[in-house]
Amino acid sequence: MKKKQMIIWYITGSIVWIYGTNLLLAQFEPSPLVTLAGQIKEGLYVAATAILFYLALKKTEELNTTKIDKQRLSTLIQSMVDFVNFKDGEGRWVEVNEFGLKLFGLEGVDYRGKKDSELATYSKDYAEALHYCEVSDEETWKNRKITRVEEVLVSPNGDKKIFDTIKVPLFNPDGSRKGLVIIGRDITQKRQLMNLLEESRQQYKSLFEYSPDIVYMTDLDGRFIDLNPRFEEVTGYKREEIVGRRLQNLLPFRYKKTLEKYISVVLNEKRPQIIELELNSKDREQIVLECTSLPMMVHGETRGIVGHAKNVTRLRKTEEKLRRTEKLSIVGELSASVAHEIRNPLTSLIGFVQLLESEDKKHQFYYSIMAEELNRINHIAGELLLLAKPQGIKFVRAGLQNIIRNVISLLEPVTAIHNVEICRDFTEKDICIDCEPNQLKQLFINLMKNAIEASFPGGKVFVSIETPEKEKVRISIKDDGIGISKERLEKIGEPFYSSKEKGTGLGLTVSSKIVDSHHGNMVFTSALNKGTSVVIELPARRAPELGAATATLL
Repeated sequence: MKKKQMIIWYITGSIVWIYGTNLLLAQFEPSPLVTLAGQIKEGLYVAATAILFYLALKKTEELNTTKIDKQRLSTLIQSMVDFVNFKDGEGRWVEVNEFGLKLFGLEGVDYRGKKDSELATYSKDYAEALHYCEVSDEETWKNRKITRVEEVLVSPNGDKKIFDTIKVPLFNPDGSRKGLVIIGRDITQKRQLMNLLEESRQQYKSLFEYSPDIVYMTDLDGRFIDLNPRFEEVTGYKREEIVGRRLQNLLPFRYKKTLEKYISVVLNEKRPQIIELELNSKDREQIVLECTSLPMMVHGETRGIVGHAKNVTRLRKTEEKLRRTEKLSIVGELSASVAHEIRNPLTSLIGFVQLLESEDKKHQFYYSIMAEELNRINHIAGELLLLAKPQGIKFVRAGLQNIIRNVISLLEPVTAIHNVEICRDFTEKDICIDCEPNQLKQLFINLMKNAIEASFPGGKVFVSIETPEKEKVRISIKDDGIGISKERLEKIGEPFYSSKEKGTGLGLTVSSKIVDSHHGNMVFTSALNKGTSVVIELPARRAPELGAATATLL
């Protein structure tokens, strides 16, 4: 319409100009000046026509360029998978892509020039969301800066879509509002994946952090990269003290070859492996761990080892206790039978030797040796009987110091023969406990006699009594003698095991049984040529419900 009007105005103007100027010049007499004026008139017409055509052409080019730019912008907007919306300074919609129209249910609506609240009447399902858009836009205008918010759009069927929305306010040079650019990306699936990832991370954390077993991770070189809190609870070492260190460097040298093979099978053959390791905790207590390791796979590549270690120290001690109990049960049954069979003829032999000794003065030396050996056999039979099935023990309240003083007095001849001194470290006032005094006397005789015989001439045996807890008593017997090797130390207490030339191996077995019957425990520590220490802990009062404890040999 505008083009037609411009053409009409151009034709009308041209006619008026041509005929009007010609009529005007006709009023004058012909002359060179009038001819020049006519030429100038025609030149002005041509120049004016050229200028008008140039302006028209330029305007057309600008319009075409603007149209092309708009087409390009529209194509760009329509091709975007995000919601894109342009608004003017008053919040009226200028341009929006098809995704946005479909998102708000505005397909086919003439949206241009309308505000969100006006468009809400065309979209009942999203009316509330459109009203909220006006509120959110106003906050962006007030902040006068690019704003990024997360907005939730609820569909009629209840599905929620989450949009990461960026709002860019545009201002005129005078500071007035010019326009608003809104771009919203649907991050619903991304957020769901993030939530699943976070849930998976929390599950992993729960499995890792709260596992009752030690959970560990190492790299390909066997260096620890992570440990759960259970590791510190079991070993006493903090996570920071171990992470970065190699597993091979934390264990005794004897495990070197075994560990190399173990790690190689896990990493190269990608098979789970189980190994049992003994190591010392931070406070030097020996613990046993059953480790199960698997290859740690990331994107199909082996990145290290992941596994869990179960603390089986108590289980192994219980198994050892059961083995010892089984041995003692078998030995006890055998011992009872053998002791009774030995004592019957032994009584006759002792009687005849005593008769011959009183009648034959010539062979007194031989009779004394025979009597001594028969008494030794009788003593061994007595020890065998002590290993028989437990009999009822009558507990009484007795003073511990008094029992030990009596034992020391009984052993004075032995200390004199070996040139060893017994040093006491306890108060004269008795500590009373529930016990069977004769059995405790036998226990201390066995232990002190062993300490005396293991001491060097001129050595000392130290006997002390402590009360570490209100209802517990600790007795320590320590010598500075020849000591016991680690191999022998592991077998101490086993029936019929003895390092002495004439030993029966029953003394410490009987001692362990006495400690068990008193619900206590006994611990041996020793080093070659540095001496041996025995620590016995006994409850001050009888507590049958606690059950018997096994002697512990270290």
